[in-house]
Amino acid sequence: MRVLVTGGAGYVGGFTARHLRASGHEVTVIDDLSMGHAPAAPPGTLTVCDIADRDQVGALLRDRRIEAVLHFAAFSSVANSVREPMAYWRNNVAGTLALLEAMQARSVERIVFSSTASVYGETAEMPLPETAALAPESPYATTKLSAERMLADFARAYGLRHVILRYFNAAGASADGAHGEHHDPETHLIPILLQTQLGLRPRLTVYGDDFPTPDGTCVRDYVHVQDLAEAHASALDWTAHAPAGAGEAMNLGSGTGHSVLEVVRAAERVTGKRVDFERGPRRPGDTARLVASAAKAGRVLGWRPRADLDEIVATAWKWHQSHPRGYTRE
Repeated sequence: MRVLVTGGAGYVGGFTARHLRASGHEVTVIDDLSMGHAPAAPPGTLTVCDIADRDQVGALLRDRRIEAVLHFAAFSSVANSVREPMAYWRNNVAGTLALLEAMQARSVERIVFSSTASVYGETAEMPLPETAALAPESPYATTKLSAERMLADFARAYGLRHVILRYFNAAGASADGAHGEHHDPETHLIPILLQTQLGLRPRLTVYGDDFPTPDGTCVRDYVHVQDLAEAHASALDWTAHAPAGAGEAMNLGSGTGHSVLEVVRAAERVTGKRVDFERGPRRPGDTARLVASAAKAGRVLGWRPRADLDEIVATAWKWHQSHPRGYTRE
């Protein structure tokens, strides 16, 4: 299949683009490299392009005879979205509209959309099903939900076939250590832990130790990025057989939560190094538990995550050891 991957030089987008290519698909990647890294995209696939550039995107759709789109391109920092909501609405919402307009003009009627568990509101229902209330609490999450609703509108009006994948905490790296997570600044727990063990950070701060969880720290659902890539490939296959206008939204997670301190202990087991951490106050907006129910993805896509927490941390450790500065290590 001929596919366009937006944001394919990013973390999950890059893993998915490489997985699709290895599976025999003909992959074209676009990324403006504002957050992505060219080496993350499969060699020879990258065109540096903004998704809002309808002319260039449209030309790629036409010239490469694209049949489907996997849409990862987005700004994704919750904290930055609070400080700069205009940028998030412009990129995540207006950019998605421009992409859909280009697709509509070229009769590309299939899309898999990278969304987030952040679209859900505060709830005690765990694991979290897709029927939970949608009540985003940050501009980032609001823009993602807005894009989801845009897809549904296009499906009703124009027959767009779409899958929305709401994933939880993507983590891990490739088994060979060649590709992994590289954000600047880094805000995710596992990379920060491992950077601490490599001496790149003085210590880890554990935010909040008085949550109603077994050890008082936040519980989150971690899923290996390669498992996520395989889910996107399965979703792409689903769109090939779906009727016009069909759409599904699904969670991607392990269904198992791990507290911050449990992740710390996993890192110590994997690396053989003690993690130096300090305790800090809760951060605004942090919830006690966020764990996915991925039962729907199992039913609809036949998808099951395979990597457990120790494997996730072990692959990430291999990446960080060989790429302590990420893709810019040289």
